[in-house]
Amino acid sequence: MSIAKLAILGGGQMGAGIAQVAASNGIDVTLIKATPGSSDPVKATIEKSLTRLVEKEKMSQAGAMEVMGRIAFTDDLGAVATADLFIESIIEDIEVKKAKFAEVDRIMKPQGILASNTSTLAITEMQDATERSERFIGLHFFNPPTAMKLVEVVPTRTTDPSVTSVAIGFCERLGKTPVLVADSTGFIVNRLLTPYMVDAMRCLEAGLSDIHGIDTAMQLGANHPMGPLALADYIGLDIVHAMATNLYESFGLEHMKPTRTLDHLVAEGILGRKSKLGFYDYSESPPVPNPALHG
Repeated sequence: MSIAKLAILGGGQMGAGIAQVAASNGIDVTLIKATPGSSDPVKATIEKSLTRLVEKEKMSQAGAMEVMGRIAFTDDLGAVATADLFIESIIEDIEVKKAKFAEVDRIMKPQGILASNTSTLAITEMQDATERSERFIGLHFFNPPTAMKLVEVVPTRTTDPSVTSVAIGFCERLGKTPVLVADSTGFIVNRLLTPYMVDAMRCLEAGLSDIHGIDTAMQLGANHPMGPLALADYIGLDIVHAMATNLYESFGLEHMKPTRTLDHLVAEGILGRKSKLGFYDYSESPPVPNPALHG
């Protein structure tokens, strides 16, 4: 089985990015908006991304139009009926995800494969909401999907090996590098990365250094492309908080627990780049450390 038709639920940065990558590699995509309202902003996001590629001469205008022609936009979940693969990319709320998977399971053709793009939640718990656990798998893409090469492929104990093979082939067709991972909270990357970011916040709280010092130390001392606090802002502090909470609840290890600073920022709606303020103030160019956070 090969994937010719893909349906994606969720028109955020991840869903739109996966749609663009799939369409750029010859796959017909239906992008289903998970929240009320027009799909025009989602469409505009993809068009803007493709325009940048055209301007950089990495794609022709005709090629960009061809990619857009492979993507259909809708808010009708019934569009999953004929898809070979369905990827869920919505809010990191297990109950919301389970409800959507149960609904999709009733609509999708029997041979269709269900997948979640969750960053930390248990694939097994989601598959239990369906009647096709053997055709259920995790496909964790990374942000932004148009650039990041890794996909964590997460079969469960009941996933049919043929489904895992199809999933791996799908990722490779998209030019990604799939890595097989056991179904465990956080998988590989976020199990290691999230405690690193929250420990950086603990360093700030302890007065070990300021925001700039912590990030500069890890950039120059560990050759990281950005520091842990800037990275948390990039991911979204609400997402980092959710990942840390899921890890702490799963493993009970203190170094995985959200910090008081992270709790406070998320409660105040200070979420990083997307809110223009986090550990850095993005109203400035270039961004400057948030003066309210001194540790």
